Amino acid sequence: MPKHSHSPTLTKHHKIALAGVATLGAAALAFSAVPSSAETITSGAPETAAKAAYGTAQIKGVTGKVTDRLALQNVKVEAIAAKRTASAHELHVAHLKKVHAAHAAHVKKAHKAHARHVHAAHVAHVAAVKKAAAKRAAQQAASRSAQRPQIQQVAAKSYGNNLDGWIRQALSIMSAKGIPGSYSGLHRNIMRESSGNPNAINNWDINAINGIPSKGLLQVIPPTFATYHVSGTSWNIYDPVANITAAANYAAHRYGSIDNVNSAY
Repeated sequence: MPKHSHSPTLTKHHKIALAGVATLGAAALAFSAVPSSAETITSGAPETAAKAAYGTAQIKGVTGKVTDRLALQNVKVEAIAAKRTASAHELHVAHLKKVHAAHAAHVKKAHKAHARHVHAAHVAHVAAVKKAAAKRAAQQAASRSAQRPQIQQVAAKSYGNNLDGWIRQALSIMSAKGIPGSYSGLHRNIMRESSGNPNAINNWDINAINGIPSKGLLQVIPPTFATYHVSGTSWNIYDPVANITAAANYAAHRYGSIDNVNSAY
C-alpha cells in the first residue's frame, strides 16, 4: 500500500503564498517559451532551450524566497499564538486571584459581622444583668425603708425599770408569741410569789432540798425556766422579763393561762 506522508496543515497565508508561487512559475515559463520577433522556430531551438533553463532557475529562486517567507511567517504566527496563550493564562490567573480576593473579603466581612453580633449580644447581656441587679437593689432598699419605721418604732418604745415596766414589756412579748395572760394575772401571782423582788430565792422548800430552788419574780425552778424559755429574752433566770415570760409560758401549757393560777404552781 502507498505510504501517506503527513504534512502540516496549510493556513490561509500559506495557501495564498503557494498560489503566488505557482502563478509566477507559470508566467516565467510562458515568457521564456515565446520566441521574439527576430527569431524563427527553426533557427531559435537552442536559444529557446537556454531561455527555458533560465526560467526554471528563476522559478526555483522565487520558490526559495517564498518558502523562506512562509517559514518566517509561520514563526511569527506561532509567536503570536504563544503570546495569546500566555495572555489567556495570565487573564485566567488574574481572574482566579480576583475570585480568591473577593472570597477572602467576603469571609473577612462575615467574620467581622459575626464578631460585632457576638459583642453586641455580650454587651446587651451585661446590661441586662446590671439592670436586674440594680432593680433588685432598689427593691431591697425600698423593702428596708418600709421596714425601718416599724423597727424604729419598736426600738423607740421603752419601759420603766420597775415592776410595772417589767410586766408591760413581758405582756408585749407574750402577745407577739401568742402566750395568754393579763396585767392583773401577772401582777397578782408576782406579789404572792416574790413580793415584786426579782432576786428572790426559796432556799427551804422541796425544790431547794433537791438542789433546784425557785428563783425570781414568779419563783421558777431552773429546769422549768430552761424548758419554757421564750426566745428573744435573756437566759438569766433572775432577769425580770425573762422570768415572767417563762413562767407565763409554763402556766399556759399546764393551766391554760397565768390568769388561772391562784396559788403555788
